[in-house]
Amino acid sequence: MGLPEELADRLLDEVINGRFAVESLLPPEGELAGMYGVSRLTVREAVRILRSQNVVEIHRGRGTFVNKPEVWTSLEAIVRSINAGESATGVSERLLEARAMVEVGAARLAAVRRSKEDLAELESCLTEMVNGADAGDVDLFVDGDIAFHDVIMRASGNLFVPFMFEPFGNLLIQTRRQTSAVPQIQRNAIAQHRTIIESLVAGDEILARNAMEAHMDQTRDDLRRFVRESKIR
Repeated sequence: MGLPEELADRLLDEVINGRFAVESLLPPEGELAGMYGVSRLTVREAVRILRSQNVVEIHRGRGTFVNKPEVWTSLEAIVRSINAGESATGVSERLLEARAMVEVGAARLAAVRRSKEDLAELESCLTEMVNGADAGDVDLFVDGDIAFHDVIMRASGNLFVPFMFEPFGNLLIQTRRQTSAVPQIQRNAIAQHRTIIESLVAGDEILARNAMEAHMDQTRDDLRRFVRESKIR
């Protein structure tokens, strides 16, 4: 990562943490250069990067203003903003909504497009989840869980689907660890994953859709029951 990219990243952090408020005017180039110990050219390039993501907007004769996150075009920037501005459970629920919109459809496609190799890989992922649960190894459980869903997205046969969650990589791991630390949630997830595999083995689109939808509903309910409510008490 070069200096302009590093500075753009720092400026985005400053926007997210409120130092540069939404709809406020960024300091002039020279002032930013002094604040961060870089050249004016580096500042100009960093601002250009943020402008390309619609994080900031340049008004001729007035300066550079910070846009509302609702109009940002960088998914990574939006994820960072949501992650900083909401509780962990709030972020998990929003991410779960997005996952359901994609993964329910992916499961339906995978039911008719999956290969024997895909099914074998899903069984291996489920075994990893079971081993992680039995050993009390949350990281192993989460690795198996994420890999399971990755296989289904690839098995959908649509090359665009696996890339849709790429920007959520670290956030997916964080939110999975949050819920997967609860043994009952692990048991529920293992049961749901078994049902999903059965539907894919059957090659039934409707069963696969319903199984994935039930899994997403169960995950949402578990999140509210075991994570959110435990923090309220």
